[in-house]
Amino acid sequence: MNAGVIKRAARASRGALLVLTLLAAVPHTRASDPVMLNFANAEIDLVVRAIGQISGKNFLVDPRVKGTLNIASVKPVSPELAYQILVSSLRMQGYAVVEGRGVVKVLPEADAKQHFSRTFGKTVGVGGDQVVTQVYPLAHANAAQLVPVLRPLIAPNNAISAYPAANTLVITDYADNLKRISEIIAAIDKPNEAEFNVIRVQHVSAIELAQQLMRLFAEPGAAGPTTPTAMTIAADTRGNSLLVRTDSPWRLATLRELVAQLDVPTTGGGHLQVVHLRNADATKLAETLRALAAAETQASSTPAAASGAVTPPAGAGGVSILADAPTNSLVIRAPDHVYNSLRAVIERLDTRRAQVFVEALIVEVTSDKAAEFGIQWQGPLVQRTGDFALVGGTNFNTGLTPGTGNNILALATASKLPNTGLNLALLQKFTLNGKSYEGLTALARALEQDADANILSTPNLLTLDNEEAKIVIGKNVPFITGSYSQATGATGAAVNPFQTIERKDVGLTLKVKPQVSEGGNVKLVIQQEVSSVSESTQQGIITNKRAIETTVLVRDGEAIVLGGLIQDDARQGMDKVPGLGNLPLLGGLFRAETRKRTKTNLMVFLRPVVVRDSDALSRVTQDRYDYINQAHASLPARAHWLLGDARHPALPNLKLDRMLAPPPARDAEPAAAATAAPDKRAQAAEGPAMGWLD
Repeated sequence: MNAGVIKRAARASRGALLVLTLLAAVPHTRASDPVMLNFANAEIDLVVRAIGQISGKNFLVDPRVKGTLNIASVKPVSPELAYQILVSSLRMQGYAVVEGRGVVKVLPEADAKQHFSRTFGKTVGVGGDQVVTQVYPLAHANAAQLVPVLRPLIAPNNAISAYPAANTLVITDYADNLKRISEIIAAIDKPNEAEFNVIRVQHVSAIELAQQLMRLFAEPGAAGPTTPTAMTIAADTRGNSLLVRTDSPWRLATLRELVAQLDVPTTGGGHLQVVHLRNADATKLAETLRALAAAETQASSTPAAASGAVTPPAGAGGVSILADAPTNSLVIRAPDHVYNSLRAVIERLDTRRAQVFVEALIVEVTSDKAAEFGIQWQGPLVQRTGDFALVGGTNFNTGLTPGTGNNILALATASKLPNTGLNLALLQKFTLNGKSYEGLTALARALEQDADANILSTPNLLTLDNEEAKIVIGKNVPFITGSYSQATGATGAAVNPFQTIERKDVGLTLKVKPQVSEGGNVKLVIQQEVSSVSESTQQGIITNKRAIETTVLVRDGEAIVLGGLIQDDARQGMDKVPGLGNLPLLGGLFRAETRKRTKTNLMVFLRPVVVRDSDALSRVTQDRYDYINQAHASLPARAHWLLGDARHPALPNLKLDRMLAPPPARDAEPAAAATAAPDKRAQAAEGPAMGWLD
């Protein structure tokens, strides 16, 4: 017979025997009577059905729950204990029991946390291996920090999470394990009496002492105080005290002993200290500190002077402050109490100053349209040989380009070229007093001008708070301010002639001095000028100038309009012969007309952006580079049949991560240099490095 058939028959016989045994035993037992359990390789669904009849519970078995159980009791057990034995046996097979709403669900352990289960607070009211949920609010510990600590203690298929808003843990696991975890949480969630401490310092500066102690108590190889025994030390400048936060009582005791040994008065009534500044200017800050030290010394010496005591001064009341510009440092010699006050002031003033990136937009749109038409004529009207001649005509000297080049008499008698436009002239030969003459007898001129200009300038400036910045884009034009020549000798030649010249910037000039307030407003003192060379005359050069000088208040990042010019200039002129010039048709032979209209729109906009850290500076830099790169890519590139392609060279890629990266640590320089030696040799063979421009 087949072995598989034999196994199935044996399993069926064992299951049938078990069912018969239970059916025979259950009618003779009550719900509270103990029972004997003896299941040998019994199918899980049959065992669950039997325990359900014993305990009176309703079971719902997932179809994925398969396998056999071996349960045997030495002595009779209660129905509740029989139920707990079944739950533990199922857990050993990888199945979980979720009890709730009148039914007990048997399903794979990985899916148990997604089903309805009983929920408890800090105290779990049930036991055993059934899956329940606990919501544990914490009073002192941090819920997010406890999650990685408790995660290894929870079954891999069950869940633990933190709700930071309420500082609460939510755990789904077996009831007995949750009781153990609750005891662990209760032991951790306790206030730390030694967490915050204040240590007063009498003689030394709390700022310098805090810096020294932080370096001394720093964890080896740690970037910050992240370990449980780490210590944080800060200085309180108002009371010259140390603020200490630590979770280790022995570290706090060690710190107190060390502070007591260091907090001793200096010998000689004063000490010499060198303070290296990070942001402030040492020369300017020294002047402020001298004035402050003089005022404080005078105030402290007033009672002594009134009592008749005399203290020999050393410098300004025993205080001397020197600035070392090459190292941007302060050298201070002062008594302890004066130095501590000065050191607190230095800490407040030596802060990173904000920068302001100013974007200016200057838009000028000009439209110039003009037209000119006129007829001039000259000639003899009545002529009598040898006696007289009557000559008549019209001549006008007006137009868009006034001068002798548009006058018929000037063109006939002098070597002049006609002005721009269409010129039609009639040359006639005539005799006067026996002499033959040639000249212009008629001149017709027509001219139309149309000129448009769109000028867009976007100067940008980056400057420190309360520091003036200036940008000039244009030409340096010479202006003659005087000349001298002296004639001596018989020939009258000039001796030692010279001219005095003053050069001025002509173009775009922008001066800005920003002042940043804490509220986000920026005060700007602005001087903006746009100038250009118009024309040159015998007296000198004529320039066009448009300037704005103003002080404005604007919020960070907002764009404002500073000012501008909107001008519409319309002009019309006519030269004509009275009476004849008014005739409907023939009047055109006796007049010259000009029309000119000029429109000018000039506006100046400005937008300041406060840059407070290196990240904001890198964003501004990258934004400006991307803008100029896009403008460069949009330039037209046309190919020539003879010269070839005229593409513009690509701009280098801006590497801000290289430019803003901090320098390597000094301890790592020798190893880094040895490691990078082969790369440097290869780089030298290829060519020089581009730095942050790749």
